[in-house]
Amino acid sequence: MTVMDPVVPLELPGHDEPGTKAPLLRTLRLALPARRRLALSILLGATAVAAAIGLMATSAWLISRASQHPTETVLTTAICAVEFFGLTRGLARYGERLVGHDAAFRVLGDVRVTIYERLERLAPAGLPAFRRGDLLSRLVQDVEDLQDLMVRVIPPFAIALVVGIATVALVWWLLPAAGLVLLVALVLAATVVPWLTGALARRSQARQAAERGALTAAVVDLLAGVQDLTAFGGTEAQLDRIAHHDTELTTIAAASARTAGIGLGLTTLLTGLATWGALLVGVTAVHQERMPGVQLAVLALVPLAAFEIVVGLPTATEALERVRRSADRVFAVLDTPVPVREPDDPVALPAGADELRVTGLRARHPGAESAALDGVDLTLAPGRRVAVVGPSGSGKTTLANVLLRFVDYEAGSVTLGGVELDRLDGDDVRSVVGLVADDAHLFDTTLVANLRIGRRDATDDECYAVLEEVGLLEWVGALPKGLKTRVGEDGVRLSGGQRQRVALARALLADFPVLLLDEPTAHLEPAAAAALTADLLDVTRHRSTLFITHRLLGLEEVDEIVVIDAGRVVERGTHDLLMAADGRYARLWWRELEMV
Repeated sequence: MTVMDPVVPLELPGHDEPGTKAPLLRTLRLALPARRRLALSILLGATAVAAAIGLMATSAWLISRASQHPTETVLTTAICAVEFFGLTRGLARYGERLVGHDAAFRVLGDVRVTIYERLERLAPAGLPAFRRGDLLSRLVQDVEDLQDLMVRVIPPFAIALVVGIATVALVWWLLPAAGLVLLVALVLAATVVPWLTGALARRSQARQAAERGALTAAVVDLLAGVQDLTAFGGTEAQLDRIAHHDTELTTIAAASARTAGIGLGLTTLLTGLATWGALLVGVTAVHQERMPGVQLAVLALVPLAAFEIVVGLPTATEALERVRRSADRVFAVLDTPVPVREPDDPVALPAGADELRVTGLRARHPGAESAALDGVDLTLAPGRRVAVVGPSGSGKTTLANVLLRFVDYEAGSVTLGGVELDRLDGDDVRSVVGLVADDAHLFDTTLVANLRIGRRDATDDECYAVLEEVGLLEWVGALPKGLKTRVGEDGVRLSGGQRQRVALARALLADFPVLLLDEPTAHLEPAAAAALTADLLDVTRHRSTLFITHRLLGLEEVDEIVVIDAGRVVERGTHDLLMAADGRYARLWWRELEMV
């Protein structure tokens, strides 16, 4: 097939404005990039169905006429027509499936890219609005359901309309009364039956997508928390929740099967009634010599073939309800407000942008009533190391999210290289400002692959160099597979300290001019935390670094310590000055020392 339309990037209208369009209407817009392929698929499908009806009609006439023992020349045209319709039906049906699924897969690919781009803008502050397992279900199964619009919904109705009119016209031409009978039966099968099955399906499909998401979330929770569930005896309760959701989905599937059976039964009933009705008026017409007897078989068999065009409409209506519900969930992701608004016309990142300056910063988490940061001032000059300390919930991580353009600020000023942060593209900011978080993710692949996330073209020698900087070279050298060692899911085969050091090595390999270390020792024992802090201070010497931590031991070498509480700066200065002031920092420091 060479008649193909160019594929253009998908644009989902109004996805920044919740509720701008009904989900079904917005889903219909998804087919626009593949409209030519979709039209070609419908044309091929209509050709296949028309060929099947033509094959049935021609075969019926051929058999009836052959029973009269005419000469072979009389049957030659009909024989050729049978062969033509038989070949055409198979080829057209194959072409319809090929082109239709190609169109659907292209659109699905564009939709997935659009959703991933949206999730990138939502991450990390906007993602907690969705459970991880449920979000996975939306990305996989709900998006997959959208293809039914282009494969199982639009084509059947379009084909039924086009071929139905042509078939009724053919039968009407043979015998108007039979055409009327077929018209009434087809209209009932194309309207009343789908409406009834749609009404029945609406009740079950309304719960299916949500239950499917709940089941996926429960399974993911079980797999992610199996260690804690086993330790606290919660495994059975979690398995019971999974079994409950599975039972609900089984019940919904059974209801869906019953609905499909009802639709098929009613369509079969109408098929029989149409056939008997055509026979009744046909026999009368033959008896009254208003129609040749050889055409009676055509009137009897054409309705059987004609109902192929409507037999799938109840299923299509049920699929339409499924598309509607899945689209609701997909667009819920696309309509989630982004925590950071990118500038319409971003300013180019200035050369040598390695100074962060924060003045009067006020910021809050999306949906929060109170500000997480209020009036914070901070300067991170080139080569300067600053520690931001304070109790949990004081706003330290929010500060890191603001500096990384993960959260917008509502007041004050944040500049990078002298340019206001909200005028810069987020990706440009993150090419300069790097993060090593307390929960830095390690992928279930090799050690070297995890390191090269920071820089894809890094050589093995460069990887060994950063591993030496973070104190892991000897450990890696002792591994049988060295850099090719797999670390397991989320680095499960490594200790907590090793995971943090690998994450730091990854950031060093990327060579960010500004480095943010967000609670790098949060999950370590005091001795391991002190050792890691000492190494962090050593490898970040002469590098612009912001330490965000609630652990104070080992910060004696930083240039400045900023103490924040409830989003406000309460103390600042060097370690010696703050200890001499005997204020909040000093009390926290002595308390931590007693716990070591």
